[in-house]
Amino acid sequence: MAVKFAGTMNAINRGLEGAKPSKGADMVEDWEAALADLDTPGAKGILRDLASLRKQLEKSEPDADRVHALLHRLGAATTKIADKADKSQDKLKALGEALTEAGEEQPDEEEDAEAAAAPKRARKKA
Repeated sequence: MAVKFAGTMNAINRGLEGAKPSKGADMVEDWEAALADLDTPGAKGILRDLASLRKQLEKSEPDADRVHALLHRLGAATTKIADKADKSQDKLKALGEALTEAGEEQPDEEEDAEAAAAPKRARKKA
């Protein structure tokens, strides 16, 4: 798994903006295979987010906001699960922190009061 850590950290350190999405999808696939048999609380959530990230990266035009949100969530989950790992705790923590920094937290949408006051769609009259 050391190769996976090195490859992923190198890609993050070089800057994900310049990375080819297809290369990222291949890395995600490697991580999915590595984590498939992991029976640790939190692993299934990481696998779901990895699958979502891979699907985004396989698109001809990935949704950058969705990718950043997934990276952030994966980073937080990876950092959290690192303490439960038998090996590679430091590498997992470093990877989690790097993913968190590479992504962006997507807070719950707040209601847009201005848009709600003047909706573009016509309201039905009762």
